Amino acid sequence: MVSEHTSSSNAQVLVASNRGPITYTLGEDGTLDAKRGGGGLVSGLSAVDDKLWVCAALGDGDREAVRRGVGEPGVRMLDIDAEVHADAYNGIANSVLWFVHHLLYQTPVEPVFDTEFRRQWAAYERYNRAFAEALAQEAGPEAAVLVQDYHLALVPGMLRELRPDLRIGHFSHTPWAPVDYFRLLPDDIAEQLLRGILGADRAAFLTRRWADAFIGCCTEILGGTGRTRIGVHGLGADADFLRRRSHEADVDERMAALREQVGENRKTIVRVDRTELSKNIVRGLHAYRTLLETRPEWRERVVHIAFAYPSRQDLAVYRDYTAAVQSLATEINGEYGTESWTPVVLHVKDDFARSLAAYRLADVALVNPIRDGMNLVAKEVPVVSDHGCALVLSREAGAYEELGEDAIVVNPYDVTGTAEALHEALTMSGDERSGRTKRLAEAATALPPQRWFLDQLEALRQG
Repeated sequence: MVSEHTSSSNAQVLVASNRGPITYTLGEDGTLDAKRGGGGLVSGLSAVDDKLWVCAALGDGDREAVRRGVGEPGVRMLDIDAEVHADAYNGIANSVLWFVHHLLYQTPVEPVFDTEFRRQWAAYERYNRAFAEALAQEAGPEAAVLVQDYHLALVPGMLRELRPDLRIGHFSHTPWAPVDYFRLLPDDIAEQLLRGILGADRAAFLTRRWADAFIGCCTEILGGTGRTRIGVHGLGADADFLRRRSHEADVDERMAALREQVGENRKTIVRVDRTELSKNIVRGLHAYRTLLETRPEWRERVVHIAFAYPSRQDLAVYRDYTAAVQSLATEINGEYGTESWTPVVLHVKDDFARSLAAYRLADVALVNPIRDGMNLVAKEVPVVSDHGCALVLSREAGAYEELGEDAIVVNPYDVTGTAEALHEALTMSGDERSGRTKRLAEAATALPPQRWFLDQLEALRQG
């Protein structure tokens, strides 16, 4: 056991996640450039001044920064062996746990839990152990530790053994698989994952649905959740930041460029995603093609702005998916495009300012994931939209729980149904669209990132 006296920082609030708030790039001349990240967790943690963020070194620049002792106050980066990290992160977290919770397996041929899986699982255990030991070392007596996501599902149980005095929380940013699908995992691994999270005093989720699925797995496999309390915190959009950022000069420039690509007097259907398998971009493009095929009146009158930013390109299945998105967009443009009209405007280079420009321009936002823990795009577009935006939303997105009443809801597998929903969204009256957008924005910002984090911290400390 690591006693409180070995603590090197005596921190009272600690956060653990695979990715930290800063990344380092190693230049050819040996210099290190630091870049700060964004997202809900970074925004949320700004609400707490005195905290320590424990994260992994993700690349050569990060590892070099750790070796040189370069860093910033409040961040401890762990230089875990690169092969161990690769096996834990790509082999288990992204290729097994992500697939289970998002129901992505083609079950006639996968998964195959063989000796290679067991080797990678051992790396996942080592990776989680490194985090647990670092947290145990850094935490002050009875500190609050908030562990983030599926990458670190074993940390709460390991940390509980090392430091029983701590208040430990775990937050899942993904969906949680229903019990029948969760049991695709080997029985011992399924049990180990559940017991790992149940090492926390409190396990929290983005929606009631995901929390109930976790409880169902614990009940079926372990007989219950033990002493662990279960919470729900629906992360919302940061309205102040989004409204301010979306009216800066670089966003205005990109709006002008997008307007030129769209052309005069045309409506826009906007989607902004990573090329992540669960985002369902290919079926979304098929639905748009079906709209043009079955509703010819929309030809030359609508443009689909699709931002599909490459994700996890070190995995072949993701590279293939990105290529499929690009290929289908090219097909649609070849089939329906004219000299003056490009039906699909596809961008694959990540550009936040351009995303905000698209949000402002959107007449319709298409958010049709197969399954999604929340999906902040669905919450961000109504906040930023200049003239009101109809939201076509998958019932399998966590955001559906809060936004479903004012969205046009679709089954993400139903291409013809999604095409009809796009038509309904495009023909919605201005008054109705405006009213819905206002209500969507209110619901979307009900729990902004700072409040979301503070609510969890307060609930954890209450015991």
